[in-house]
Amino acid sequence: MAKPDNRADNVAKLKDSIDNTLANLNEAKDYLDEHADEISSQELSAIQDKNARRKESIEGFRSEIADEAQAQQDAD
Repeated sequence: MAKPDNRADNVAKLKDSIDNTLANLNEAKDYLDEHADEISSQELSAIQDKNARRKESIEGFRSEIADEAQAQQDAD
């Protein structure tokens, strides 16, 4: 039998995901600030592309948090 859908900690998990993604984004920015002149254009492009995807993920997480907040209000 399937477990019941427990959404009580979804917002906390989503916030953790945002924090982790922001940390990775900032780490990559710091890396580029220090080593942009030392890395290949291919590596630079790959890091920039990945950071763009990270930003999209953060927006998605924030949207999910808003959805969760609405679902909790609807449940109350």
